Amino acid sequence: MEKGNKIYEGKAKKVYETDNPDLLIQEFKDDATAFDATKRGTIKGKGSINNYISKILFELLESKGVETHFVKQIDERNMLIKKVEIIPLEVTIRNIVAGGMSKLLGIDEGMVLNEPVLEYHYKNDALHDPLINEYHARALGLIKDEELNIIEKKSFEVNNILKSFFDHKNLYLVDFKLEFGRHKGKVLLADEISPDTCRLWDKDTRKKLDKDRFRRDLGDVEDAYEEVLRRIKG
Repeated sequence: MEKGNKIYEGKAKKVYETDNPDLLIQEFKDDATAFDATKRGTIKGKGSINNYISKILFELLESKGVETHFVKQIDERNMLIKKVEIIPLEVTIRNIVAGGMSKLLGIDEGMVLNEPVLEYHYKNDALHDPLINEYHARALGLIKDEELNIIEKKSFEVNNILKSFFDHKNLYLVDFKLEFGRHKGKVLLADEISPDTCRLWDKDTRKKLDKDRFRRDLGDVEDAYEEVLRRIKG
């Protein structure tokens, strides 16, 4: 399927029209950003790695009954997806304290939570994607009650599936971000699932194998992404 007009370019992906109005092509970039794009760089090969990882994980979730926007992988950097209207909420599921939760609550990274924590963030780069709750989301008209219920249920389902999957790859799923979109009356999981959107730690060493290596100048960024792909494929 041929790419048409580019309709969106974000920090990590480009999206193109196709000759089918219900389908788009999502292209993964090597560009890397952090801290609302105040830090920029390139992670060589990241686009193709994240495309492949997302493909594997979307297929896994579909096989477990979680509907996604994924249709098929086209080539190294591109996947065919269903056209969705992105809901302006980012969902974060946290299993281990890290990142924003550590800073917000003054808790050292690494504390295993008694149960998963679900957070909503308002998708707005200018405001740094502020933390909000379901009352804000409904009051601002960002989402309907029934959609919120679906997203909450699906997010915890995704967590259970991915935690188990990564556990078998000797990885902790520390936390991760999800986005959802509307497609023909359905709420679908969208965007990507990759080391850009997940915190993944080696279970033996707790070595970070995700974008925190770029954020925090830890080095070996490309190797970390490649290691995640190796484990997932293996």
